[in-house]
Amino acid sequence: MKVIQTEQDYQDALARMSTIFHVAPGSKEHEDAELLMALIEHYELKHFPILPPEPVEVIKFRMDQLNLKRKDLEKWIGTRARVSEILNGKRTLSLQMIKVLSKELGIPAGALLR
Repeated sequence: MKVIQTEQDYQDALARMSTIFHVAPGSKEHEDAELLMALIEHYELKHFPILPPEPVEVIKFRMDQLNLKRKDLEKWIGTRARVSEILNGKRTLSLQMIKVLSKELGIPAGALLR
């Protein structure tokens, strides 16, 4: 077992994991699998980070969950034109908009900041 530093090391680790994935808990192979999973996770976090979604995508996702239309946002964001600018990425959210959307749509404020 070694630290995964290259793409080849990563591929080798994945191949090894596929052979020991279903070993019995408590066995030596199980300990190896746990260590290998930690090494793989470390490499993936460094080389394949998952970035948080853009605030507009968060709003659109929440709108979809709540079956909201663009028109529904007007009471919190402003005019139809302003809603369009926000959802098309032409205007950023103001602090007031973030506060209102967070409260009314149940979106964590941090997800709306960029």
